[in-house]
Amino acid sequence: MKRGKSIMLQGTASSVGKSLLTAALCRIFNRNGYKTIPFKSQNMALNSYITEEGLEMGRAQVFQAEAANIKPMALMNPVLLKPTGDSYAQVIIKGKVYKNMTAVEYHEFKPQLKEMIKEVYNELADTNDIVVIEGAGSPAEINLRDKDIVNMGMAEISDSPVVLIGDIDKGGVFASLYGTILLLSEEERKRVKGIFINKFRGDKTILEPGLKMLEELTGIPVLGVIPYGEFNIEDEDSVTDRFKRNINKEGKITVEVIQLPHISNFTDFHIFETLADVNIRYVTRGDVIENPDLLIIPGSKNTIADLKYLRESGLEGEIIRAYRQGSYIFGICGGYQILGNKIADPQGVEGSIDEINGMNLLDVETIFEGEKVTTQVEAEVSIKSSGIMNNCQGIYVKGYEIHMGRTKLGDDADPLVTINKKLGEKVCYHDGAISKDGRVCGTYLHGIFDEVEFTQTILNNILEKKGLSPSKEKPLSLEEFKQREYDKLADLVENNIDLNRIYDILEGRS
Repeated sequence: MKRGKSIMLQGTASSVGKSLLTAALCRIFNRNGYKTIPFKSQNMALNSYITEEGLEMGRAQVFQAEAANIKPMALMNPVLLKPTGDSYAQVIIKGKVYKNMTAVEYHEFKPQLKEMIKEVYNELADTNDIVVIEGAGSPAEINLRDKDIVNMGMAEISDSPVVLIGDIDKGGVFASLYGTILLLSEEERKRVKGIFINKFRGDKTILEPGLKMLEELTGIPVLGVIPYGEFNIEDEDSVTDRFKRNINKEGKITVEVIQLPHISNFTDFHIFETLADVNIRYVTRGDVIENPDLLIIPGSKNTIADLKYLRESGLEGEIIRAYRQGSYIFGICGGYQILGNKIADPQGVEGSIDEINGMNLLDVETIFEGEKVTTQVEAEVSIKSSGIMNNCQGIYVKGYEIHMGRTKLGDDADPLVTINKKLGEKVCYHDGAISKDGRVCGTYLHGIFDEVEFTQTILNNILEKKGLSPSKEKPLSLEEFKQREYDKLADLVENNIDLNRIYDILEGRS
């Protein structure tokens, strides 16, 4: 069997655009008829996803797979690190939890992962025409080089040519590109076949003398100057500017999301950014909650620590005030647990606190257990309710669960949905809870808002409450919206890179 070709995108730093440009190349190659797959050997992010097989992977490879028009597979991201504190992370290997490690322990453990990564990569390369590999951070982290498995170490494992990306929007792009190349070994420099300059604003002719000098200094061609573009595509992790923006300020409906220190899966709220009627804002310490129509407490990688943060920062009081003044409250996963009466952690899953009182806004109690739930599910809204869930009974939703807590409902809460399919198999059990007055809800289902009928019904309930006419226009599904954005991204990149040279690099001709 002929093994597929590969190309690797590395960057001078984090957030230079590696994830988006990987998605762009996946889309471009796919549109040109090549069976293409993304790959990142090691990802560090709290945004994760559960595949059809119940395996966990980073979200960046999910949107890259979507751009390539294929289903996400955990093998696209064989090592996922989910930070649980400043120096600890949960290590997930091939979609399953391995164990928690300190940074030092993991650094010493990395060499043991090389053979597994090589096997996974070869499996993907043997079944695809092109593998687009994404690096992490910078290949010039010389203190980490001896045990690297994600930058030049990965390029060696896969024997891949490399394109180096610099972000001109930050300033200092020529120095960062030249400095990165100088810090590489001679063998590593030979792998770098081209340079992308990303996020350019202005007249390219002003840039050209610098491009020529950079090429003369490095001997490496600049294969593209990619203009700055605005794309509503999911972020890989919490290093994002979306938390700082007030999106759709003129929207009739205000949604506020609490930006927890350990916020996870904030992709749950991407759908709201696609809807013109919704003004979405993220709230953190020092901010005032502005009486939103819908206030959301998101998922958390450390629920108890984030509950303490809400308490100590004063945001808990702000949330309770918003509830008393009429806001609907919705919790997802860790946020659902926080809304309850009590969280117990007898096994020390999250730390040394055995038990802590919740916000008492939802009559539920949670206990943490050792085994992590990771599953895709389909469900039906089971409750006939007033309030935010009015007219939702019978609507189908789907999503995925990632949690270690088990939540029990009290007398003053009803189940939110009935799960009828789990990992493709028929089942029947309840998930989530809703208060008797229909104003507070919680669920373990990440992605529940992605279902347009469900979300639009909730938003129409809010419009009616405000005395406004419900929206009659059916919005694009989130999937349709994403596909449009992937094409916009691919068009911009394809029109501003030397694609023929990229194909030459893939074929070893350059």
